Amino acid sequence: MKPFLTVLLLLILAIPAIAQKAVKDSVNQKEAVAIAEFGGAASRDIKGGSSAGYSIAVEVTPIEDWLELELGVSPTFGDHTKETDIDLLFKKPWTFSPKAEFMFGLGLAWTHSSDHQVITNGASGEIALDFMFWPAAKHRFGWYLEPAYEYGFGGEHTQSLGMSAGLLVAIP
Repeated sequence: MKPFLTVLLLLILAIPAIAQKAVKDSVNQKEAVAIAEFGGAASRDIKGGSSAGYSIAVEVTPIEDWLELELGVSPTFGDHTKETDIDLLFKKPWTFSPKAEFMFGLGLAWTHSSDHQVITNGASGEIALDFMFWPAAKHRFGWYLEPAYEYGFGGEHTQSLGMSAGLLVAIP
């Protein structure tokens, strides 16, 4: 799995950038300082068990056309379980049109979970695909869809698939 991820990362970085500019209001050409994401989140462990909750994240562009950083929190709840993920993703952006963007992200996550009152903490790696859609030219509001895969670094090497979707809000 590690060689595959390494090759995938190198391929993504080698692709010529038709990357997005920082989100701009196309009427006034003002760049947003950040993009806030508010939405629902669902997760399913590969070995079984699922949970649902919400997701809140903020995204900034430190290197235009090449790097976006996303810091997010996702509390989810299932039968007798409660889990909170805090993740930091490094994303490579591409703009397909003024209304559609895509980002490939790799990052780290910290998970705090309670399963039948047994509390555990752990670190994991995360891969995410971020699809962003802006219905208006001003890029004030939009929506996103973000499927993700998470691999735990702990002794159990947990694996899970997740999905979050919701509202994008540009922070001027």
